Amino acid sequence: MNLESEFSTKAERDRYLVKKALEGNQQAYSGLVSSYRDSLFFMLKKMVHNVDDAEDLTIESFGKAFNLLDSYTGKFAFSTWLFKIATNLGIDFLRKQKNHTLLSIDEGSDDDILPSQYILSESHDPEEEMIWQQKGEQLNDFINRLHPDYQVIIKLKYYQGFSYIEIAEKLDIPLGTVKARLYRSKELLLSTLKDKDL
Repeated sequence: MNLESEFSTKAERDRYLVKKALEGNQQAYSGLVSSYRDSLFFMLKKMVHNVDDAEDLTIESFGKAFNLLDSYTGKFAFSTWLFKIATNLGIDFLRKQKNHTLLSIDEGSDDDILPSQYILSESHDPEEEMIWQQKGEQLNDFINRLHPDYQVIIKLKYYQGFSYIEIAEKLDIPLGTVKARLYRSKELLLSTLKDKDL
């Protein structure tokens, strides 16, 4: 089975489960939860950096999705629709954190390169490894201070490896907006790292 047909089969299965769930079939609900619970949880954990909060948001995401299930049109894959709901809940959660510093960023151009040397390092001696680990922790700290709208895009792209198109679909925003926000986020991070002499 090729990748395209596998995705098509999965999408058809999800549509069938949605249809049965709308008819009140509890096993269909369980099937949808089983399919996406783990991936949804790990995405949310990456966003909020807390296992308990991620678990709560995972439950809330399924609850909201099932409450809105009759509004699901099937235009996009069920997984895309579900992850959009979860991502929006994650962003709302981060916005409500009183101790969360927000840095606003303007829209920009289409370049999107985040310096990989600040995320991944080659093999160094123990002292260098400690320095690189500290730099990575500082970079994560800077990323976590970004406005949630921008923070989530960086994490989806660089931490979870989603493509631009996948991010645009998950967040339901134009592809150009994804690239622009990544570019502006990179510019802010580079400026901050330069100021900190990292």
